[in-house]
Amino acid sequence: MLSASDMTDGGTISGAVGAGPLTGESLRKFFERDAVTVSRDLLGCHLTVDGVGGRITETEAYYPDDEASHSFRGPTKRNGAMYGKPGNVYIYRIYGMYWCLNFVCHPGSAALIRALEPETGIPQMMERRATDMLTSLCSGPGKLCQALGVDIAINDRLLDRPPYAIAPSAPVPIVSGKRIGITKNAEAPWRFGIQGSRFLSKPFR
Repeated sequence: MLSASDMTDGGTISGAVGAGPLTGESLRKFFERDAVTVSRDLLGCHLTVDGVGGRITETEAYYPDDEASHSFRGPTKRNGAMYGKPGNVYIYRIYGMYWCLNFVCHPGSAALIRALEPETGIPQMMERRATDMLTSLCSGPGKLCQALGVDIAINDRLLDRPPYAIAPSAPVPIVSGKRIGITKNAEAPWRFGIQGSRFLSKPFR
């Protein structure tokens, strides 16, 4: 696990594993790594769900020994997908109404997808979100899932299986900070975003 001293604002990441979508072995190699490393490398990657999506702009990392993580107390019926293969999708509901999209790294570790810059299927996003404000379509994990049509029906499947597709990115500048909306282990600087992006859930301080 990386420590706070390993993070530097304004750094760059690669995340690129070959060309084209991540599938099979390239998907496994990308996600079978430390959750912080994966969360940083996901920035700039292109994610679609049934062809609707765009560029990932904000993520958060979670670990099994992290009190803020759903896996902290071990496997349950709810978090079972979090113990799937690297690149598996884990979806859960918050506040009884919003879905959240996570990608499994090592079993029990995951990257939460917090925000996305819309690129494809924007009319569908606007209809689902009932807004034409581009920067508000996917500016938070619940909004992102609503815009992309993500719900529990497409939980617990790999990212190289329909309706998902994910492709690596060229290097992007990043910024890091504390995670949002948690009370336990709240000081961990495991929230990451594309530096200067307008498509974030909240600005980085």
